[in-house]
Parts: sequence; structure tokens; C-alpha cells
Amino acid sequence: MAFNRPIPEDKPRGKAGMALGGLIEAEKLMQIALTLPAAVLIGWLAGAWADSRLHQSWIAILGVVFGGISGLVYVIRTVMAAEKKSRPGNLPGNGNGQGGPGPGDEPGNPLNR
Repeated sequence: MAFNRPIPEDKPRGKAGMALGGLIEAEKLMQIALTLPAAVLIGWLAGAWADSRLHQSWIAILGVVFGGISGLVYVIRTVMAAEKKSRPGNLPGNGNGQGGPGPGDEPGNPLNR
């Protein structure tokens, strides 16, 4: 039995949908802006805690470096995902496996089972 893909809606978003979309984009930017300092702070606190337990003085610096690197990795991955999602070619039916009819999806095709 063939799978019937839903027809995408071509209705333009109203004012409420556009306002909500703007708030979502602002939230993503706030998340990116707060992630890096938070990661550095958490790394510093963990390093300072390890310094006090192990009676060393260099682990806090290692925690700051590790927190900064992990924060940068997260920010870069988030930005790349947002950029990929906002590409105009990322629409259903463009061959990326996310819906839309593709080659061989005609009714009666033996490969369409």
C-alpha cells in the first residue's frame, strides 16, 4: 500500500504567525548569546571545585578552557543548523527525503510499495 504524503499548505502566515516567528528567532539569538558565557562559568566553577578538592591551582584554568571550547562547539552547531534550516532550497520535494513526490512515486510503480 502506498504512503500518501500530505499536501503542504500554501497559506501565508497571518500577523500572529509572523509575530510568533519573530519571537522564536529572538529566543534562538538569546540562547546563542548566553550559551558561551554560561559554559565558561560552569567550566570555571567545576575547575575551582576540583582545585579545592585536589589542592591544585591549575585545574580552574583548564575548566575555563574546556568550558569555552564546549560553548563554542555548541554555538557553531546551533548556527549551522539554523542556517541549514533557513536555506530557500530546503523545501519539501527537493530530494532531501523530507516529503513531496519524487521520482518513482507515480501510482502503479512496483517500487512504490
